Amino acid sequence: MRSFASVAAAACSAFLLTACGAATPPAAPATQVERARLAMGSELRLTAWTSDEPAALAAFDEVFADFDRLEGLLSIWRDGSDVQRLNAAAGLHPVPVSAETIDVLSVARQVGDWTDGKFDITFAALSDLWKFDHDQDDSVPSRADIDRRLPLIDYRQVEFDAGARTAFVKKAGMRVHFGGIGKGYAVDRAVAALRGRGLRDFVVQAGGDMYVGGRHGDRPWRLGIQDPRGPGGSSFASVELSDATFSTSGDYERFFIKDGRRYHHIIDPDRGEPASGCRSVTIVSDRAVLADALSTGVFVLGPAKGMALIERLPQVEGVIVTADNEVLVSSGLKDRLTILSPPTDKQ
Repeated sequence: MRSFASVAAAACSAFLLTACGAATPPAAPATQVERARLAMGSELRLTAWTSDEPAALAAFDEVFADFDRLEGLLSIWRDGSDVQRLNAAAGLHPVPVSAETIDVLSVARQVGDWTDGKFDITFAALSDLWKFDHDQDDSVPSRADIDRRLPLIDYRQVEFDAGARTAFVKKAGMRVHFGGIGKGYAVDRAVAALRGRGLRDFVVQAGGDMYVGGRHGDRPWRLGIQDPRGPGGSSFASVELSDATFSTSGDYERFFIKDGRRYHHIIDPDRGEPASGCRSVTIVSDRAVLADALSTGVFVLGPAKGMALIERLPQVEGVIVTADNEVLVSSGLKDRLTILSPPTDKQ
């Protein structure tokens, strides 16, 4: 997912902590430390407010290295990754995989169950028909070609053994893809690493997956929700968050329009075509891996079923912009969400 969540008021004023008594010297002021680089196909930007810049930079280096390592395990594009080996052995035998891959498979199974299979990591059976990555060619596959692939989509056919650290795709021709969950998992690990290094007030943004730790000065973070049909970077709403994750899936990220219809990369695994009920879904949670997967699953479920699921899940809130441009807000976000202007209403 590409970046479409923005932090309003990106700079934090330095502050000075002083103790009573002239004998105690003032603490060093906290300053903004920021670094960015490409990771998992999008920009990974790390920002912290700290009085110890060397420690923050060391923490950032740890996060960048871990993203690279996880990409080597979870990416379908990396030679020798767990995912490539898992797919190569589909229908043949289990393969040894990392503990991290087992973690991702476990969450993917849970979200698949919650969404009645609308979040499905085996959607990759269609990835060479619908081309929305670097190979995008704006072509629409035939219904016959899609129907031939649908029997190869079923997340329940992916088995894993946490004790033995093995996984198995049971049906030959099936393929696993972690594109809708792997980045969120990496963000959660980044948050743990930054906190382990003593950082409290920070932002981790990897494409459309963001976690905000602590506070922005004396208040929670204020994050903008992208207007699905507005200019790039424009927000129709903002929400205040602290120690929370924020992930959006939208039909404006990777798409093309042909014969008056918008085709985008969020595929309904039951129909084998782009889901049509939503323009965007934003999920707020305490775990980035859940927000990442649920934003996709809820998008495919559609507004009614998707919001019903959000309301059932603990520690999960959401904002949905429907295909009719209606804005739906979960009960736990109503008091924290500010509508800046109605979303742009166009095709």
